[in-house]
Amino acid sequence: MNLEQLLQQTFHFTEFKAGQQQVIETIMAGQSAAAIFPTGSGKSLCYQLPAVHLPNLTLVVSPLLSLMKDQLDFLLKHGVKAARLDHTLARDDYTQVLQQAKNGALKILMISVERFKNERFRAQLKQMNMSLMVVDEAHCISEWGHNFRPDYLKLPHYQKEFNIPQCLLLTATATPKVVADMRAKFSIAEDNVVMTGFYRNNLYLQMSPTASTERLKALSNNLKSDPDAPTIVYVTLQKTAETVAEYLQRQGIQAQHYHAGMKSEEREQIQNQFMAGEVNCVVATIAFGMGIDKADVRRVIHYDLPKSIENYAQEIGRAGRDDKISLCEVLANKDDLQVQENFVYGDTPEKSAIAKLLQQISDTEEPFWETKLIALSNELNIRVLPLKTLLVYLELAGIIRPQLSYFEDYSFKSLTDQQSIIDLFEGERRDFISTLFQHCIVKKTWTYVDIQAMLANYKSNRSRIITALEWLDDQGHIELQAKQAVERFSIIRKDFNCDTLSDKMFQLFENKEQSEIDRIHTMIALFESGDCLSRQLASYFGDYSAPEHCGHCSACKSGAVSFESTEKLTPLKQFDFKQLTDDFFTAMGSERSTLNTTKFLCGIHTPIFTRLKIRALPGFGQLQQYPFKAVKSWIEANSG
Repeated sequence: MNLEQLLQQTFHFTEFKAGQQQVIETIMAGQSAAAIFPTGSGKSLCYQLPAVHLPNLTLVVSPLLSLMKDQLDFLLKHGVKAARLDHTLARDDYTQVLQQAKNGALKILMISVERFKNERFRAQLKQMNMSLMVVDEAHCISEWGHNFRPDYLKLPHYQKEFNIPQCLLLTATATPKVVADMRAKFSIAEDNVVMTGFYRNNLYLQMSPTASTERLKALSNNLKSDPDAPTIVYVTLQKTAETVAEYLQRQGIQAQHYHAGMKSEEREQIQNQFMAGEVNCVVATIAFGMGIDKADVRRVIHYDLPKSIENYAQEIGRAGRDDKISLCEVLANKDDLQVQENFVYGDTPEKSAIAKLLQQISDTEEPFWETKLIALSNELNIRVLPLKTLLVYLELAGIIRPQLSYFEDYSFKSLTDQQSIIDLFEGERRDFISTLFQHCIVKKTWTYVDIQAMLANYKSNRSRIITALEWLDDQGHIELQAKQAVERFSIIRKDFNCDTLSDKMFQLFENKEQSEIDRIHTMIALFESGDCLSRQLASYFGDYSAPEHCGHCSACKSGAVSFESTEKLTPLKQFDFKQLTDDFFTAMGSERSTLNTTKFLCGIHTPIFTRLKIRALPGFGQLQQYPFKAVKSWIEANSG
């Protein structure tokens, strides 16, 4: 049976979209591949069809499992045995999915990238036979990409560790530099990278810079012109999503807000209503849209500036997947610029925090260093994602090497009495299980396993203990839970100068910061250009096939536009510094610094702000419309 027949038989499609067949043939020939297709161009089929016919499991890795919901629904609808593992699953369902994956009953298992750090999951993974690892949003592996995720750097290592013979990388938004980086990290042959071109002739790209005071009205009029047209309105802040949706509802427009701060059930309900056509307008942060495959989205409107060209491309890619004409309009202005830049500045840690981390590593007497990321994030006042990035920088500098993650605390509820469990075994295995139970501390509900005491008193290893507990859990004899994830790193060298190395690490963050700021300004320059927007956008992603003048963008139709700041800001010198900062200085005490004062006034969250409930103070975010560096200079001038 040829591939076209398999396609028809499995998914009832009559033909492949551009690039799909080439990728699928590469995978079926036993080679790894990368698919660089625009959003909505059928990347998922490149793993779905091979997965049905490969001998073993296909493991699909994603930055967010919510991205996979539509793909999972599609697979189940067509009778493909697929499942996803996430924290929302009930214990019995979670156990059943793992069991199916291990005994070959599943063809596709979807997981988040963080799942690999789970010691319990890794123990289960070693019992699975896998044919293919699929990396969704694969650009996240590149430091040159717009959405670098340090956890992705480990994926090539995991592929080797778990003996997965092939990989498939999927992304819609990778520049040529990022594609080269992805290919190198996964050792994919250049000929096995399939790019189908970025240009889409059914998207009308409209730049409509609008004053802040006029935006709500302009948006409302736009939506009223065709109230039934499925529409996504993108905003930057969660609060904006709520206020804009409320305004539209008062105008008689059926709109719902959507953002990451909502409960997962609420988000899922709105997503389902949008997919079913029960809600035609969703006002959302970038949390909405990824993984959603709704063919008839007629409008994607950016109420605020996107974060980058890559984000803009990904977001407008959700429009017109049915190949019908769709509008992609930007209503923003440069009043939004500071909010976007402030998101970038919030990820740069203080140099003193970096030095504190280096000192902690240097002072460690063991040849390894262990830490709990959340606790370390709070201790150093560095957000978790930049903290992970810092640890990657130290790895690249040859200071540390990641070993593994494990859980500090294992506990269980007995569902079968312990003697009956012991009686299941004979010989040394019986001694092992009996000794394991002897090294447990029984509390009111849960029994806590003292792994260190067990290791000290019985010739075994940690892996065997975890495997035994997992088996007892699988068989329904106990209900197992694990808590307190610990990251372990080998210390490669301690002969570094703390001041010199912290300067170097801080410089890397400043370089990254400047790169992200430049990314925002590159996007605005494209938006303001008088040259064809469609052609420029395609060229940015290495597609030079777009026409010189597309005829379906505002630049081709009416020339260049200019994004201006429309709000007249009060000069900083007219603010009362003492009034804005007194409560903050009192709350922070000795922890205060120029940098965290700037973050406070610009409305940027940090771990210590959460711990001290800083967000509730009246000065928080009062200067969020001002340039970060200008606020910082103003604070320095007033702190002498």
